[in-house]
Amino acid sequence: ALTGVLTGVALPPSLGAQNQQNGASTHEAVPSVRAVAATDPIVLDGVLKEGTWSSPSVATDFRQQDPREGEPATQRTEVRFAYDAQALYVGARMYDSLGAAGVRTRLARRDENLVAGDGFMIVLDTYHDHSGRTQFWINPSGVKWDAGQATSFADPAWNAVWEVATRIDSLGWTAELRIPLSQLRFPPDSTLTWGVQLWRYVDRLNELSMWSFWGKTESGGPPRFGHLTDLRFSARPRGFEVLPYTVARASYVTPAQPGTPLQRPEEYEAGIGADVKMLLTPSLTLSATLNPDFGQVEQDPAEVNLTAFETFFQEKRPFFVEGSGVLNFGGLSCFNCSNANGMNLFYTRRIGRAPQGSLPPRIRYSEAPDNTSILGAAKVTGQIANGWQVGVLDAVTGSERAELVTADGQRLSREVEPLTNYFVARLQRNLSGGNGYFGFMATSVARRFAYDSLAQQLPARAEALGVDWIRAWRERTYELRGNFAVSQVSGDSLAVVRLQHASARYFQRPDRQHGSNGLFSDAYDPSLGVLRGHGGYLRLAKVGGDWRWEGQVNYRSPGFEVNDVAFLGPVDYVWLNGNVLRRWTRPTAYYRSLQVLLGGQRQYNFDGDGTDGQVHGTLNSQLLNYWSANLFGRFRPEASDDRATRGGPVVHRPREYYFSGTLNTDARRAIVVNANAFFGRDADDGWGNGFGLGVEVKPASNVSLTLNPSYRQNESIAQYVLRRTDPTATHFLGHRAVFATIFRRTLSMGTRLSWTFTPTLSLDGYVEPFVATGDYSAFKEFTATRTTRKRVFDAGQLSAVRDRAGRDSLYVLDADRDPATAALTFANPDFNVRSLRGTAVLRWEYRPGSTLFLVWQQNRGGTESFGDFELGRDVGGIFEAQPDNVFVVKVNYWLGR
Repeated sequence: ALTGVLTGVALPPSLGAQNQQNGASTHEAVPSVRAVAATDPIVLDGVLKEGTWSSPSVATDFRQQDPREGEPATQRTEVRFAYDAQALYVGARMYDSLGAAGVRTRLARRDENLVAGDGFMIVLDTYHDHSGRTQFWINPSGVKWDAGQATSFADPAWNAVWEVATRIDSLGWTAELRIPLSQLRFPPDSTLTWGVQLWRYVDRLNELSMWSFWGKTESGGPPRFGHLTDLRFSARPRGFEVLPYTVARASYVTPAQPGTPLQRPEEYEAGIGADVKMLLTPSLTLSATLNPDFGQVEQDPAEVNLTAFETFFQEKRPFFVEGSGVLNFGGLSCFNCSNANGMNLFYTRRIGRAPQGSLPPRIRYSEAPDNTSILGAAKVTGQIANGWQVGVLDAVTGSERAELVTADGQRLSREVEPLTNYFVARLQRNLSGGNGYFGFMATSVARRFAYDSLAQQLPARAEALGVDWIRAWRERTYELRGNFAVSQVSGDSLAVVRLQHASARYFQRPDRQHGSNGLFSDAYDPSLGVLRGHGGYLRLAKVGGDWRWEGQVNYRSPGFEVNDVAFLGPVDYVWLNGNVLRRWTRPTAYYRSLQVLLGGQRQYNFDGDGTDGQVHGTLNSQLLNYWSANLFGRFRPEASDDRATRGGPVVHRPREYYFSGTLNTDARRAIVVNANAFFGRDADDGWGNGFGLGVEVKPASNVSLTLNPSYRQNESIAQYVLRRTDPTATHFLGHRAVFATIFRRTLSMGTRLSWTFTPTLSLDGYVEPFVATGDYSAFKEFTATRTTRKRVFDAGQLSAVRDRAGRDSLYVLDADRDPATAALTFANPDFNVRSLRGTAVLRWEYRPGSTLFLVWQQNRGGTESFGDFELGRDVGGIFEAQPDNVFVVKVNYWLGR
C-alpha cells in the first residue's frame, strides 16, 4: 500500500481530481490547517517540546483508504506546521495504540522506494495551482525519500537538502522536519496558501490513511489537497548552491584486442568538477555542471538483442535524472496496451552516448572512447508568469577520435563523434483548477564535422517541435489527452540514405507502394538531403468510477525521425486500442480488491497492411491475506510483418497466443516472494515459456538480500539471419532472405544486498551472472511474399565448412543449385553469451548534501559458438574468464544557502 502512495502521488495531473472552488470536492469540503510563526528556536531531536508545537491549529482526523475505505483511521495522527525566515517546520505525532511495541520500522538508504514499515508523507502544492507535488516521506528510523519540485511531474531524483529527526516512545513515534525555503519554489506573495496532503501508513495493520480524503475509485491528486494557510515570508533565501567534487578512478581491464599497442591493462585518472544551482527568480532555477563526471554507478543489465531495434536503458546519471519530469513529453497512458510506443522527443542518454562513427577497412587495432565527453550542460526549470512551467536544457559534447593501427602498422587517428550541441525546451501551462494542461516542446541537435566521411554517416542537424495537452472534466472522471509532433533531419545525402534504410522505416522495401516526397518524406530517394515526418496520439477515456473505458489512436508517419536526441522505435504505423475495465474495491469474503479488463488493438502501416492485432484480458486481485495475484492473456491473429526481412518484402507472422501470471506474497513479511511465469505458442509450432522468482530476505531491520533467478526458453521458427539482393529469387522480388529455427535459453540470477548502518551510511551490492545461448538450425526461406509458408534448404543447397574442433563455422548457400551464380556464405550464428556484472557502492552522506562514494565494478564473461546449453560449462565459463575491475572514489561537498 505504501508503494502505491509513492507511485500514485507522482502521477501527472491528468490522474488527479477536478476541484470545485479552490480544490474542494463537490462531495465534501477539504480540510485546512494554519501555519504559525516559530515562537522559539526549534531543535530537531524528534521531541515535540518547543512551545511552537502547542499550537491549536492541527491537522488530524485522518481517514482510511485501506483497508476500510472511508472509515476513520484507527491510529490518531496530529501534524502541525511552523515557519521562520529560513525554513518550513513540520511536527508530527503518530500515536499507536500499542505504543512503541506497535511501531515497525526498517533502516534503508535514502530514496529507497520500497522500504517496509511505518511511514509518513507530506505532499505540497506550493503554487496552489492544483498540479504541483513536492513530496517528503520519512519512517520512524529517519529514512528520507523526496520528489519534486512543484511541477506536474514528480522528480524522484530530486535530492533536496533537508533534515529530519524521529523518535519512538511510549505513545508511538514522532517526527520533526526542517525544510529550508531555498529548496522550495513558490510565489513571492507576502501571505501564501499552499495545497497539502498528508499520508500515514501503519505497517502492522496494513492501514493507509489520508488527511484530505478521496476514494479509491475517485481521481485524486492536488485538486483534492487540503490547505496550509497563513504562510508569511518577509524575505526568502537566495537559493545558491555549489557542489564541487573530485573523483579518482583506477581501471584494470584486459585489452579486448590481444597485442594491441593502443590500450594499457592498467589506467589511472582523476578529475574535478562542480555542479551549480541558483535561483534566477523566486520560482526559476538554473542548474549547471562543469566538467561533469557522468560515469554510472550501477551498470546496465546484460542482454542479447536479436531484433532490429536497440534496447532502452533507464537514465541513471543524477544531473539528467533530476528535474527530468518537466522535460517529459507525450507518452502512452492506457489501462493496458502492448507492442506500442509512446511519443518521445527527448532521451537523455543520447547526450554522452558511445561514439557512432564507423572505422575504415583494414584496421588491425583500434581504440575509441566508451562514451562521448560532455564539456558542459545547463538547464533552467521552474515557473514563469501566469502559471507557465518552463524547462530548458543545453549540453555540448566534444569531438571524439579513435586511435587506429592499420594492417601494415601505420598509426592513424579518425574522428568518430563530432562536436555536438543538444538543445531542449519545454513550455507548459496548467489549466485552471488542475483540469489538465497544454504545452509545447522543441528539440535541436547541431553537429560540426572535422571530416567529410563522418558527415556522410550522421545528419548535420535534427529538429522536432511538438504540442501536447490533457483536458479533464466531470470531477476529472473523463479526460481527453493527446500530442502531435513534426520532425526534420538534414545533412549529406548519404547520411539521409542511412536513415531511409534504418529499421525504423525501411524505405527501400521492394513491395512498398505508398508514398511521395512533398512536405513530408514517404518514398525512397537516394538524393534526399532532408527527411521530414509527423506523429500523434489521442486518447478519450473515463478514468474514474468502478467502470472505466478508453479508446485511443497512435501513429507515426514513415518519415518521422527523432533518434538523434530521443529514443525512436518503429514508425510507419497507425495503432488503435480500446479497453473496458471494472474495479471492485470493497473487500468481500474472497478478496480485498479485484480488477478485470478486456480489450483489443489493431495496427496498420501506411500501405494499408494490417501489421498487428490482438484481443487481451487481465485479472488483478489482492487476496484476503494481502497476497496479490495477476493473470494476463492475449491472442494475436495472423498479420503482415514489414520488418521481419530487414528491408525485404512483407511476409506474414503466424497467429499466436500468450498467457502469464504473477503471485506476490505480503510485502510486510521477513521473507517476501514474487513469482511469475509465462507460456506462448504460435501456429508455426514456435513456442516459449519461462519463469522468474524474486525472494527478498530481511534477516535484520537494516539488511535486505534479494535473489532474482529467472529462466526462459523459446523456439522461433523464423529467426532472421541475413538478406541479400539476388536476381534469381524471383519469388521474393529479387531478394534472398534467410531465416532459421532458433532454440534460445537464458538463465540469470540477479542478486542484491542492501546493508544500511545509519540513515546516511549504506552499502549496496549487486551482481548478475547471465548466460544466453542460441542454437540455429533448419535454415529456410519464405516461399513467397505475404505468406507464413516456408521451405527448408536441403543438403544440395546448404553446406557447412567445419573448423579444427569439428564445429560448423561457415555455411555456403546455393539456393538455385546453379554453379554459374554466386553462392551466399555466412558465419555460423550459434552463440553462447556469458556475463557477470557486479557493483558494490559504499555511500556516506557525511554532512547534509555532501557525500562520499566508494565504488567497485567488475565485469567478466565472453562468447562462444557452441549453441547448446550446458549449465556447468556455461556458468563455469563465467568465473574462468579474466575479470575487468574498476575502482572509483568520489567526494562532493555541498555549499548552499
